[in-house]
Amino acid sequence: MNSTPRLRRTAVALAAAAVLPFSLAACSDSGSDSAASPSAEQSAEKSGATDGAEGRASAGAMDEPFGPACASVPKDGAGSFSGMAQDPVATAASNNPALSTLVSAVTKAGLADTLNNAQDITVFAPTNDAFAKIPKADLDKVLNDKAALTDILTYHVVGERLAPEQLDEGSFPTLQKGTVTTARAGDTYKINGTSTVVCGNVKTANANVYIVDTVLMPG
Repeated sequence: MNSTPRLRRTAVALAAAAVLPFSLAACSDSGSDSAASPSAEQSAEKSGATDGAEGRASAGAMDEPFGPACASVPKDGAGSFSGMAQDPVATAASNNPALSTLVSAVTKAGLADTLNNAQDITVFAPTNDAFAKIPKADLDKVLNDKAALTDILTYHVVGERLAPEQLDEGSFPTLQKGTVTTARAGDTYKINGTSTVVCGNVKTANANVYIVDTVLMPG
């Protein structure tokens, strides 16, 4: 008489035991989904952070040196972009072999300290090849005339830091008391319509430098 209830209880227990593993598995799966959610969010956040960093890098690239002659600048050392950024402008120029004639002219004119001590200026720096365009007799004459040399060199200096976008079309007073004009055509920047920027937006401790292929002459 008592065997039937016992059999029923046994059957119920077995059924419960059979269902329990599935219940645990379902709970486990649900837990996994729940745990995966934060990971997915973290992944999305990480992706967003990466995209933001790339955006900042892209924006920062707009402020980098530009132009064909920039490729010849050393990758490291005092003459590199990072090296020049640590020094005032006359010192920085002295570490760039392509500007050795300019540095010699600045030294002859006694302007090195003046340029190094100036704050927030722009220098249009002619390359050696730019000076070589001037007939040698004329160049030698200028290099030995301190007043004329000072006049020419200070004409290449503007009393504020000019960003590339300011050169798209502008007119700026120089330390020589003259004016230089700037214009952009495509990726090319022209100064006074004749001199081309070959490596621009080079940063030094106290100046923005635009290296040009023709010496600017005051009017």
